[in-house]
Amino acid sequence: MHPLWQSIDKQLLPRHVGIIMDGNGRWAQQRIMPRFQGHRSAVKAVRVTVETSAEIGLKALTLYAFSTENWKRPQTEVSILMDLLAEYLEKELNTMLTNNIQLRLIGDRAALPEFIHAPLDRALQNTAGNTGLVLNLAVNYGGRAEIIRAVQSIVSAYAKQPFEIGTIDDAMLQQHLYTPDLPDPDLIIRTSGEYRISNFLLWQSAYAEFYFTNVLWPDFTQEEFFKALLDFQNRQRRMGGV
Repeated sequence: MHPLWQSIDKQLLPRHVGIIMDGNGRWAQQRIMPRFQGHRSAVKAVRVTVETSAEIGLKALTLYAFSTENWKRPQTEVSILMDLLAEYLEKELNTMLTNNIQLRLIGDRAALPEFIHAPLDRALQNTAGNTGLVLNLAVNYGGRAEIIRAVQSIVSAYAKQPFEIGTIDDAMLQQHLYTPDLPDPDLIIRTSGEYRISNFLLWQSAYAEFYFTNVLWPDFTQEEFFKALLDFQNRQRRMGGV
């Protein structure tokens, strides 16, 4: 464990951390490498962050792996990202089992390539009974699409029975999101020096603290993660109060 861990208040850890993993392409370009090398090198940062989150006792970690907008990228790059996802699911299953991690997918899996489904189902099923960290992989995910999906689900659920529109509230909508049983993220981290939310957990992040770092995602280490946690602990979270 990095020495910074000694400076962190273990009673004030965020319950749920979301990470917008950005900068893989620029990392590769800086090293005069093809972009896919940046995506491949990013797997180490994922592994370190997931294992650290499990070890320190976070309840949930949500990683923005592939957005609904990422389909616009060159087909070669999309194919490589899908290959890496399948490889990750297969290679990291034992790590998830060893660390008592429960894997979940948030996003529309219907559009994912067929070869993703078997390793995905295997990882989801084999980790379903784990009681430690909940690892949400946001794949083919968009915050707006999630909210639309939730509204459609509510309309569908009440289509054939009397229903008062006024009964739709925060709690009802929350139950139809991808994360109904999880606390909203307390902290959202974005790497690579960009300052935008990029359609990530739009509903859930209403009162999240944001941490932006210039570090490119493949260079994101346990030390960088602990820096974000320390920064979070120095915030005053009023949630609209005083």
